[in-house]
Amino acid sequence: MGNLKYTIIKTREQYEAYCDLLEELIIHNKSNDEIDLLTLLIEKWDTDHSLMNDADPIVLLKSLMKEHGLRAKDLAQILELSKGTVSKILNYQKGLSKDTIRKLSEYFKVSQEAFNRPYKLNHSINRRVRDSSLMNTTKEISAL
Repeated sequence: MGNLKYTIIKTREQYEAYCDLLEELIIHNKSNDEIDLLTLLIEKWDTDHSLMNDADPIVLLKSLMKEHGLRAKDLAQILELSKGTVSKILNYQKGLSKDTIRKLSEYFKVSQEAFNRPYKLNHSINRRVRDSSLMNTTKEISAL
């Protein structure tokens, strides 16, 4: 078997070269098979090396909002939530519901898994405690 024209992307330089090549092929309306193969290889690299895989959902959401030029009030309209609820979400006071995750995924064209990750919430009861992560559990007080 001879050398393959394209291989699985192993380096950032190879990734950038394939992106440039794909752009050229699209501009010049070249082979659809070649475009499909390069797209597949690039998408695999993106998935494997995406920062979204490591980002907490709120950091990701804020990044996507900045990238799309959205403010909290815009997000409230997109999600059909009140501005107060969006503010609580962005300030780690309220978690993302399944419906909210679905809407974010559809709007930003991102996998739902990117938003469906555990992250710590700042509970109002814990605001005065220096290390609130120690206070996220409740203890029952036994009667004397």
